Amino acid sequence: MNSYRVGIAGFGAIGQAVAQSLDAGLPGLTLSAVAVRDPNAPPAFAWTQQAPTFTTIDALHEHCDVVVECAPAAVFRNIAEPVLRAGKKMVVLSSGALLRHDDLIELARQHQGQILVPSGAILGLDAITAAAEGVIHSVTMITRKPVRGLLGAPYLTDNNIDIADITEPRLIFRGSPREAAIGFPANLNVAVSVSLAGIGPDRTTLEIWADPSLERNIHRVEVVSDSATFSMEIQNIPSANPKTGRITAQSVIAALRKLNGPLRVGT
Repeated sequence: MNSYRVGIAGFGAIGQAVAQSLDAGLPGLTLSAVAVRDPNAPPAFAWTQQAPTFTTIDALHEHCDVVVECAPAAVFRNIAEPVLRAGKKMVVLSSGALLRHDDLIELARQHQGQILVPSGAILGLDAITAAAEGVIHSVTMITRKPVRGLLGAPYLTDNNIDIADITEPRLIFRGSPREAAIGFPANLNVAVSVSLAGIGPDRTTLEIWADPSLERNIHRVEVVSDSATFSMEIQNIPSANPKTGRITAQSVIAALRKLNGPLRVGT
């Protein structure tokens, strides 16, 4: 069994949940470093094992073999480029930012690095990637979110869309995941992940609904291909950050387990 030193870039709700699992112990995985804004003033955390090294984003790759990216999309490239140039693995949650920096895929290829996109808060990526080995005719994703999880999105601000006091579901966006990644950078990484698994960020159709009756994020994906027609729906329980589901951190942990587990289930 290989042993991996894991680094975490960002220490918000997801970063802390991943750190907690690693600190509790995962076979073959050690939390070696965490990148924060000020390494000299690390956030308080109840470590049960030896605390990791706190460092900067630029130096994180020096301390680990695998980096989990769970920081704001604005610093995505600062995290990713040193890791991939060093030929290491990077678990990416800001898949929307990957669209704006797709040259990093070639950088990973040149240096034998690897970009891993976990399922996050969506389901069925294994089925979509399998269908993509044939011909996919269409992929449609319909996302419904509580109002509080969408407030402040650039798309709403730029288009003067006020949803704060709506009393019934409202369609606020219909377009492609590429467009949504710009207009909703903190909300729709799941749509980008679906598009990357299937027919790409320009051919995939996405609807976003704001629904004041909801307490959970709901994502529905409908796929028509030459091998199967299928639809899937997931209702996510929000984490401490209302823009992120609890299952997102768990999908990262599951992806890390697969790095050296004796049994891998799923494509």
